[in-house]
Amino acid sequence: MDFEEYQKMVDAWIKAYGVRYFSELTNMALLTEEVGELARLMARTYGDQSFKKDDEKGSIGDELADVFFVLTCIANQTGVDLTEAISRNFEKKTLRDADRHHQNKKLL
Repeated sequence: MDFEEYQKMVDAWIKAYGVRYFSELTNMALLTEEVGELARLMARTYGDQSFKKDDEKGSIGDELADVFFVLTCIANQTGVDLTEAISRNFEKKTLRDADRHHQNKKLL
């Protein structure tokens, strides 16, 4: 599946099950919430924090998918074509960082 298909799939799901998109600001808050859930899981899985006895361990894949779903909702409601935006962004990063990381002594 490509980004265009995914954007259409999210839009169809929203119309079938979600009634309508939440406002852009609500979705931004939801995106922050989902990123927080991912951060919490990452901190406990790879960081120094441990899971509490009653913690749901969750799945990093599920949390990433939740982040991507809300991000896609925001793209849909603001008219962003993710395929185009990601392509442009990748080109920008490639030009900007062509040598940058190879010259970073911290990475060598």
